Amino acid sequence: MLQSFIKLTLAFALVSYGWQAAAANPIFVLNSQDANVSVIDPQTWEVKQRIPTGKEPHHLYLTPDEKSVIVANAGGDSLTFIDPRTAQVQRVVRKILDPYQLRFSPDMKWFVTVANRLNHIDIYRWDGNELSLAKRIPSGKTPSHIWIDTKSTIAYATMQDSNELVAVDLATQTIKWRFKTGEMPADVFGTADDKYLLVGLTGSDGVEVFDVSGPQAKLVKKIPTGEGAHAFRALGDGRHVLVSNRVANTIHKIDLTTLQSVAQFKAPGGPDCMEVTADGKLLLVSSRWIKKMSVIDLATGQLVRQVKVGKSPHGIWTLDHAKRF
Repeated sequence: MLQSFIKLTLAFALVSYGWQAAAANPIFVLNSQDANVSVIDPQTWEVKQRIPTGKEPHHLYLTPDEKSVIVANAGGDSLTFIDPRTAQVQRVVRKILDPYQLRFSPDMKWFVTVANRLNHIDIYRWDGNELSLAKRIPSGKTPSHIWIDTKSTIAYATMQDSNELVAVDLATQTIKWRFKTGEMPADVFGTADDKYLLVGLTGSDGVEVFDVSGPQAKLVKKIPTGEGAHAFRALGDGRHVLVSNRVANTIHKIDLTTLQSVAQFKAPGGPDCMEVTADGKLLLVSSRWIKKMSVIDLATGQLVRQVKVGKSPHGIWTLDHAKRF
């Protein structure tokens, strides 16, 4: 009798372990006009819950220890820390002024936010758990997106309404240079060697490429993509990056070795932020104007499903993503 009980207990434990091992990490979609996050099961494609946040959650970023994903609530002046595996809210950090976009430096020492509404760049020190403001830097008009170089020395930020790219020295917390861009620069993406920066022009129809290896930025070329070029996501193969064209309703694939667009496919409803699944097979897109997450087969470029989410979906992320370079 005792042996039978032990066998049953072990069998149950093995089944439970197998279920947990097979369980995929959730997909998070930020509903910027609903002040919440849709949590999606990637196996059933169902929305399992909505997590309330502060006002206007736009972007999110994983902490260096991978124990929390931080949702930046621009209108709520707060950060919501969420467990990336269980979708449980861990804590809320308040008095973070207008955190529209956010990013950690690769060396895990700095945390940078831009204030889209209040026109400043905030640089925080990160001790592994808490944030402390090192410097608030007045910027150009409507700072939009951030990139930090691989050496954790320079933070680059786009100024959406003054049409600028700004470089900030992280050690001194001072602006190194400003450079004029095309209309409404949005997301920015750096190559692995830190030589080039790609800037999406939401007010135009392509991506500008800047050489930032010298003391001042130099415009190298413009890559035609589509109207409303906006957000980037690395494909995960070390060679290509995707850019969403929010007005054209397309996604372009850019070859980082040639700095040319090599493929494109349709994406409905104002494609904005993107995520590539860990196996590299699916592209998850926040369709900003139609309250949906669109799922695209990267091999065929075809739309395979859509999941209804909240109003004005923006940031999208899962722990089970492809490599960033």
